[in-house]
Amino acid sequence: MIRILVADDEPIERMVVLKKIKKYYGTDVELVEAENGREVVEKFQREPFQIAVLDIEMPGKNGLEAAAAIRDMHGICEMIFLTAFDEFQYAKKAITVRAVDYLLKPVSEEELIGCLEEAMQRVKDSLKRQESISGGNGTQAAVPKEGLPGDKSLIAEKGEPAAERPEDIKSRTISRIILQYIEEHHQEDISLQDVAGNLNYSEAYFCKIFKQCFEQNFIEFLSKFRVEKAKKLLENISINVKDISVQVGYHDSNYFAKVFKRFTGVTPSEYRMNILKESSEV
Repeated sequence: MIRILVADDEPIERMVVLKKIKKYYGTDVELVEAENGREVVEKFQREPFQIAVLDIEMPGKNGLEAAAAIRDMHGICEMIFLTAFDEFQYAKKAITVRAVDYLLKPVSEEELIGCLEEAMQRVKDSLKRQESISGGNGTQAAVPKEGLPGDKSLIAEKGEPAAERPEDIKSRTISRIILQYIEEHHQEDISLQDVAGNLNYSEAYFCKIFKQCFEQNFIEFLSKFRVEKAKKLLENISINVKDISVQVGYHDSNYFAKVFKRFTGVTPSEYRMNILKESSEV
């Protein structure tokens, strides 16, 4: 079970975020609270969590400092920052600790859950890499530090261009390749790393390209893509919902239902009933 820590020195703000997470994930995740950055680091040292939702402005040790301390421990932890201040320096510092995103308060439930979905996928991929590094012998391996977004040394190592104009990055060719790959593989358990590898790009560089092409993160886009595919399949009443779940890439039908409801406001079964109701009224 993934442990998610929420840190904010304002109890009400902290409660609101916790409530949104609990509403969507229920008992599928374990929630932990902290009032400041010092407490965040102490709790990570005692019992690591895999995702941290951190307010930046906290007394003593702020969210950015706490994130940097956790990164130095080489643990698997994805960071999401929340702040009431839209300042470039904050966003820049959030990038240096490889944050999933930098969100402004008050954050919407859709925006928060979208970031958490991406964070969970990153955790899953990191665990796979860790298992590969340990050679499957049960030995705990430290997660290697990855290059930062825009790290030219990483880009050069991967054989990528050191700099591309925005119009090149947003070219129709790259977008078409990405869409084609998703279309052909959305039924599988694909990840950002899979698509990046297909293009021979590093993860950091691919994230940059994807957001500039589609103006949203990969997990959010893939989820919406799968939901749209599911909506079309639900029109065929001969296919049961569990089979549709598998056909659009979700092998856990309960999780599929949660994702579907997040984007449509109704469960797959309710969506189908609405279609049948509308058809009978015609």
